[in-house]
This record gives sequence, structure tokens and C-alpha cells, in this order.
Amino acid sequence: MNKYQPCKACLAFVLSVLLGFNALTGAELPAIVTYAGKAAEGPFALERAAYEGDLSRLPIGVFDSGVGGLTVLDALIALDEFDNSTGEAGPDGVADFEHERFIYLGDQANMPYGNYPAEGKTGFLRELVVKDALFLLGRRYWQSREAESPSFDKPPVKAIVIACNTATAYGYDDVRAALEQWGVPVYLVGVVSAGAKGALAATGGDGAVAVMATVGTCSSEGYVRAVENTWRAAELAPPPVVQQGCLGLAGAIEGDRSYIGAGPEFYKGPSRQNPAARIERPADYYGFKREGLVLVGDSSLMLNSVENYVRYHVLTLVENYAATSPAIPIEGVILGCTHFPFYTEMFDEAFARLRDLEVEVGGSLVRPYRELLAERIEFIDPARDTATELYIELNRRGLLLGSAGDCVAGTDEFYISVTSPETPAARLEGGNAFSYVYKYGRSPGRLDAEYVRRVPMTARSLSAESAVMVRDKLPSIWLRLVRFNSASPRVAGTAAADRLN
Repeated sequence: MNKYQPCKACLAFVLSVLLGFNALTGAELPAIVTYAGKAAEGPFALERAAYEGDLSRLPIGVFDSGVGGLTVLDALIALDEFDNSTGEAGPDGVADFEHERFIYLGDQANMPYGNYPAEGKTGFLRELVVKDALFLLGRRYWQSREAESPSFDKPPVKAIVIACNTATAYGYDDVRAALEQWGVPVYLVGVVSAGAKGALAATGGDGAVAVMATVGTCSSEGYVRAVENTWRAAELAPPPVVQQGCLGLAGAIEGDRSYIGAGPEFYKGPSRQNPAARIERPADYYGFKREGLVLVGDSSLMLNSVENYVRYHVLTLVENYAATSPAIPIEGVILGCTHFPFYTEMFDEAFARLRDLEVEVGGSLVRPYRELLAERIEFIDPARDTATELYIELNRRGLLLGSAGDCVAGTDEFYISVTSPETPAARLEGGNAFSYVYKYGRSPGRLDAEYVRRVPMTARSLSAESAVMVRDKLPSIWLRLVRFNSASPRVAGTAAADRLN
């Protein structure tokens, strides 16, 4: 290609900025983009003054649809792939982001994001993603759900990591175009392309690639395109890619009562009657654990444990792959939802069980899945490759800090969304959670509507189940979360009994 000829992606990006639409997807940019750029005040007004001058002392922002994105933050904190003194590749025994501070947002009140496309609400999802970015870019937050007015002392950020796979697939291009339209020099990175690069590195380009993600991420085909592009860039033939939209799994992990721990009137997960996620095989094929099942009536089953959700979706994926008459086994599995790496061991056990499973067919014992699965399956968490990409770019821009004291944030900061106290009781269920019908019935365009309040992540706002999961599975993140609760001025008004410790 002529070196002076602009690439198609660059032209598409310029058009998106100039014309107000996303030329990569053909859709108009969400109206919230223009609104935020013009609004003088309000929950989604952009404060451009924060981005004048040196940005290096600002923290790095990370957002996800819940606490699952903390796995990405953990990868950022643990990264040691570079020499900090030179920026050259090669570990030096010191974490690459040693002197940085991070601000994390989990939009838990609006999760799972993966359900919005299936409910015909892609436009609302895209609006949510832009609002997440606006929160990180601004200073505004609420000290608690019941606070009389918002506070404005949260630091803005110098870079944004979209840790959520669904948000990356549907909103990355919108946020990138918005940052350019607003004139805000903040670097943006998402997890999907990083996951594809990780899959190539893990498998060496051999074998089929499976993607286990939310329904929304899979329906976007984002990982399919990313894998194909990554293999072609390496001058390799793209592999077969099989996807499984894991309906309900992320919700079950975060305790969403539509998927776990609720009665049949609320249950939206896999069942013998659910056409979107039907339990078609006998229970012993799935290997369901009895204690994680609820029998409804004489024959209907409800899944009631994360492990049974994992086993359901692993078998469904493998059977879907078998239906394509594949020539090569699955060698790599991209865990394309930030919640899933918490349970990598469960996924590994579920695949290993299927590979060795014997069933009787025509009076003989057979292993129907053995040839479909490699003897060793590599599980890919996109977080590490995302962290590497972020380091390289911030180093190139001269935005990495030399000492911890330089950052305007004294500690890492953690925020989570909760439903607004102005929400009518009829739109809530299970305490202060949005009902499924209301959550996925909203439409974009109410630009000043603050459906949720973004508050510090404390014992009052973080569920006990999520707190235990973070403490047990991400101990380094837990220590930072506890430090935020004890030392940050953002929680100064929180009673000691309501702080995480």
C-alpha cells in the first residue's frame, strides 16, 4: 500500500468525528456525546479544564459492568514485562505500574451488559458506556445512595481501560470518537483485540478457538473479527471460532436474582423451557452438581450455582462445535467476560470432564467429545495483553509516573453504581435492584436522567458475596480496596461499621 494513502480505519474514525456518527458501525454517535460536550452542568457535563496541561499526575481509569473488571485491574497492577528505568521489554522485578494510581468503576446496577443487545436495547447500552467514561473523566460522584447532593472532588483520569468485553464490542468506537470530538487527550484501550492477540500467543496459531462470553459480546461478532484479523496479520489462516453466549453466568457470579437464588417467577436462566438457553441433554451429560439445582414441578430444572452454569455452557459450546463437523480440536478458550477468569479452574474441570466422558450409545461405551478437545486447553484472559498495550502507549506519551507521591490520588479509588433512591418501588425487586423488565425496558435519549448513583465501594454498596469473592480470589485488589476504605477522603463521611476491612 502507498505509505501516503490513509488506511480505511483512519478514514472511518475521522468521519465519525466530523459527521457525528460511528463510521465503523454505520450508527450515529449516541446523543449523550453532543450533550456532554455542550452541557454547562449536570450529571453528564464534561469538565474540559481538567485536561489542560500535564496529565501525568492523574490516575488511570478502569470500568466494567460489575466487579469482574477487577481481574483486569489485577493484571495491570501485577504486570512486569518492562524495565521501568528504560521502558524496554523485559521484566525488572518491579511492577510496571508501580507508581500509578487507579480509579475503578463497576456499573453493577445496570449489569449484565450482555443482555441489552438480546433485548433490542443496543442504543441504551452504548449510552451507558459513554456515561461510564464520563464518570471517570469527571470529578462528580455521590458519597452514598442517600446523600442529599453530589460531591465534586474525585480526580479525573489520564487513560481509560474498558475492562468489559461487551462494552468494548459495542461502545469502544463511540468513546474513542467522543474523546476526539470533546478534544480530550485521554488514551483509550479495550479488551477484545488484546484477547485475540493472547489467543494467538497461547496456541501458536494451531487448533480452533472458543469464545465464552456474554450473549451480547458474542452477538457483536467482535471476537470473531479480532481473531481473524490477528491471524491474518501474522500471515496465518484464521482458525475455526466457536462462540458460546453464556446467558446468566455473569449474573449468577454477581448474585443477580434473575439467575440465582430466586423463585421460578423471576428466573431467566437455562431451563428445559427456555428457548434462549435450553437444557436439552440429560443432567448427567452436563455433570450438574445436585446441590446447585432446583427442581420446579415434576421435570423442570433451575440452575442455582455458578459451577452448574459453567458446566451447562461448556457442554453447549462443545455440542455446537460438534455440529460443524470440525477437523481440528479446540485448543484455546478466550474467557471473554471479566467475571469468568475468577472461575478458570471450573472451566478447566468442565472441559477435562467432557473430554473423558463415557456414555452408552447403541449398547457400547463411547467418548463423544474426546476428539473435539485438545489434551491441553489454553485459557486466555485478555487482561494481561490489555495491560501490556496500556503500558507501551503511556510510556510513549511520557505519562508514566516516577514516584507514587506524584499522583493527585493518594490511594486507588473504587466506585460502584447503585439504583437512585428516586426510582419508584414498582421498578425495584430484591431490595434496591432494578427489576429485569425495567432495567432492559429503558431507551436512550433521556440525557439528564441519572438512573443510578456512582458511590464509593464500601460494605454498604458492595454485596457480601462480591466482597468474599474479591477477598478470596484477588487478595492484592482486596488490600487496595480496604486501603481506599480506610484512607481516602472520598469515604470520610462513611461510618466505620460500613467500611470494608
